[in-house]
Amino acid sequence: MKIRKMAIFMVIVLALIFTLEAAAQAKKINNIGQYTFARVRGKIPTPEVMKMLVDRYSADIKTGFEQAGYGSLYEPFINQLKTAQFEDTVWNIGETVKWMLFRSHGKVKVSGELEWAGKKPVEVFAIKVKEGYKTYTFIIPKPCGNIAFKSMVEEIPEAICSLKVSPARANINDPITVDMSGTKFAKSMKVEIFDKQGAKVASKDLTPEGAKWQTKLDKPGEYVFKGSAVNLAGKPSANPCEGKVYINYPPVAKVAPSCTDCTNMYGKPLTFDASGSSDQDGEVTRVVFELQDAKGQVIDSYNDTEKPFTWEKTLFKEGTFTVSTTAYDNDGAVSTASEDSRKSFTVTRKKFFGLIEVGPMLAHGGDQYDLPSYVLYLYLRPGFFYWINPDKVSLTLTAGAGLPLKGDPWKAIIMGELLANFHFGKVYLGIGPGFTTKELSSLYNRKSGVDAVGQLGITLFDNYVRMSHLFFEFRAPIGRNFEDHHKMGLGFRYCF
Repeated sequence: MKIRKMAIFMVIVLALIFTLEAAAQAKKINNIGQYTFARVRGKIPTPEVMKMLVDRYSADIKTGFEQAGYGSLYEPFINQLKTAQFEDTVWNIGETVKWMLFRSHGKVKVSGELEWAGKKPVEVFAIKVKEGYKTYTFIIPKPCGNIAFKSMVEEIPEAICSLKVSPARANINDPITVDMSGTKFAKSMKVEIFDKQGAKVASKDLTPEGAKWQTKLDKPGEYVFKGSAVNLAGKPSANPCEGKVYINYPPVAKVAPSCTDCTNMYGKPLTFDASGSSDQDGEVTRVVFELQDAKGQVIDSYNDTEKPFTWEKTLFKEGTFTVSTTAYDNDGAVSTASEDSRKSFTVTRKKFFGLIEVGPMLAHGGDQYDLPSYVLYLYLRPGFFYWINPDKVSLTLTAGAGLPLKGDPWKAIIMGELLANFHFGKVYLGIGPGFTTKELSSLYNRKSGVDAVGQLGITLFDNYVRMSHLFFEFRAPIGRNFEDHHKMGLGFRYCF
């Protein structure tokens, strides 16, 4: 019983297989024109007549395309038919079409696959319709006007790579734009960057929707950008697709101050020389100098656009300073800080001077000795000058000799003094103790002794390493008779 059921099942399966195979085979036809879709009058239809018929039956054609499952192809078919080339060809014996539109009892019908089995080939018009990357071939037998879909070929075009890189010359870390939006028929794109030695430094995958990329390069030199594109079939482009970018070498800044241990250079011009700055692939067009104090505060700057790029600066301040330089080249590149572009130096002011004073002085005589009221002396006093607080407070120490312009009983004298001087701009006031030996012979009642000395002076010249003063001096005796021992005079002082 089981064997009988199995046999019946096998018979049914085989029957289904034979039925499906028969259905899958193309139906053979040996005549055409019985079920005309659009009748063509005349023996020789022309493309113009066929286009007119297609336009007249456009609604029926749409119905037929939808029944065949090709509704989306109707619009391209109708639109392209207006300018399509009608190719005269034949439907050969044994060739098939996928389906054909025909009319039966006034209604549009769609056949299945048909094979021409007539005695001779059928003359047809062949029309090609493109939709995307697919080309559909239709044939219209003459003169029945039936529309048959013969074949479809997918023609995926070769990808055409396009690569634009801008700018062609840039500085380190400037934005570089890669544009592959001109690439055609691509599914994906890629750009790779190589340095002059051929080493890959970067790459980026792009798409037709995102075909631009911005990048930066942090080293100078020449770079090659190589692009490639892949079409929908996965085939890479074959056309050359390259761009080049040159990254400018930045300039190198160098500075040399005229001194690093600038002793006694307060108020004296210093020179900062940046003429040694250079550029490997261009020229230096500008140098910016910047001067900082010991705290790092910028106290001055200078922008020099002319060679030889030097800056002369006079400092009226003591301390340690730093001069920094930044160089710019003709492409706008900027130098980086280095040991050569930044130098420190120390400026000091001269505070200790030698000096010499000279001038006339009047020494009081004395009526009681039948002497003249005053006797003129000429004196010369060497000594030292020291700034306690520059331009405000100083000390002077001098000692020297005074010679009378009269003879006996007047004697040469030795005088000295230590003065504290208070400066008010160019004017100063000096006060302090002094000493004077007696100016008359022992026959007269004169004594050596301490004086109170005062000076009122004016600065004639001061370039911070040399000075000169003109002053009035008054010497009053301490512990001795004022009438006999006071003196006054003018003086010229030169400090060196």
